[in-house]
Amino acid sequence: MNTITIEGQLRTGFGKSATRQLRSQDLVPGVIYGGANEIHFHAPAAAFKKLAYTPNFQIAEVKVDGQTYRTIMKDLQFDKVSDKLTHIDLLELVEDKKVVADIPLHFTGVSKGVKDGGKLITKMKSLKVKTYPKHLREKIDVPIDNLDLNGNIRVEDVQVENYEILNSPRIPIASVVLTRQLKQEEAASPAAAAAPAAAPAAAAPAAKK
Repeated sequence: MNTITIEGQLRTGFGKSATRQLRSQDLVPGVIYGGANEIHFHAPAAAFKKLAYTPNFQIAEVKVDGQTYRTIMKDLQFDKVSDKLTHIDLLELVEDKKVVADIPLHFTGVSKGVKDGGKLITKMKSLKVKTYPKHLREKIDVPIDNLDLNGNIRVEDVQVENYEILNSPRIPIASVVLTRQLKQEEAASPAAAAAPAAAPAAAAPAAKK
C-alpha cells in the first residue's frame, strides 16, 4: 500500500476570518475524524497534491503536534472560481474498527470478446467496500479473460476476501460490445435527435393550403 506523509500543524483559530487567513498563506485546513478525538489542522497546499490529485487509493500519515495519524481521504472541497483545494476531510484508521472506502478496479487479462473483434467498455472505476484497515489495498483485480462478446461483468461477480462490497450487486462494471454495433449506435444518436426537428418543417407547407 502506497503511503504519503503530510506535515501539519494544529489549528488555533476558527471561523471565516481565520480560515481566509490560512488560505491567503496557501495553507489548507483539514480535519481528522473517526478516532478518539477530532483533530483540526492545516498544512501547505502542496503537501496534499499527491493525495488529492490522483485516482490512486493511498494511506496518508499525517504528523501533527508530535502525533502521527494513519488516515484515508474521505472528502475534498474546492473553490468554485479558482478550483484550488480549500478543505480536506480524513478518516483515521483504527485497527479494530471497519472503514468504508472506494477501492479502484484493475481489469486484468484480455477478454475473449475483444479477441473476437469487440471493444471493452468499463462502466465503473471503483467499488465501495467495508473492511478492517489491515485489509485495505491499492486496487481490486478483476480478471476479464472469460468475458465474451455482449457479455457483462457485474458487481456480484467480484469476490474479494475480507471485503463487504456495498454497491448494488447487479450493476455492470464492464462489458464487451461489437465495435461495428458501437459505431452504429453512435451514428444513430445524432440522426434520432434531428428527426423530431425535421418533422414540423415538412408539415408546414401542408398547413398553408
